Amino acid sequence: MLAVVQRVSRAEVRVQGKVKGRVGPGLLVLLGVKRGDDDGDAAWLAAKCASLRIFGDAEEKMNLGLQEVGGAMLVVSQFTLLGDCVKGRRPSFIAAAPPEEAQRLYQRFLTEVRALGVRVETGVFQAMMEVDLVNDGPVTLLVDSGPWKERRDLRRADGPGGEE
Repeated sequence: MLAVVQRVSRAEVRVQGKVKGRVGPGLLVLLGVKRGDDDGDAAWLAAKCASLRIFGDAEEKMNLGLQEVGGAMLVVSQFTLLGDCVKGRRPSFIAAAPPEEAQRLYQRFLTEVRALGVRVETGVFQAMMEVDLVNDGPVTLLVDSGPWKERRDLRRADGPGGEE
């Protein structure tokens, strides 16, 4: 799974002109689900996004997490994050998970974040949406579960007693 995480002073998502989700201050997470992603990706990515220490402390150092500043998370599904632009001029979306699997893992991500005690707002899966935000900093991070999954799979391949 892939997330573009932006620290925002405010953000909202609209569908057909109606506000569906709004936060501020907090995080805007644009979420893409790749083919082959699973529940482990959703759980890891949710925990990672919710716990990032990217908010300023008293000395304005990025030292505080979302919950420590009383922030919320706006999560917007965005399969276009998986667009491959290497060949030609039209992106290929072959790396994106099929819609039904993407929606299931998107919902799993939301459930995991909420279980951590974070207030979550959302857009509408597969809808045309307008996202309005004020990026605070600006702070924008790309968080990918791929490297985590590779390490997880290597540890599994080591079997019992393998390195943790």
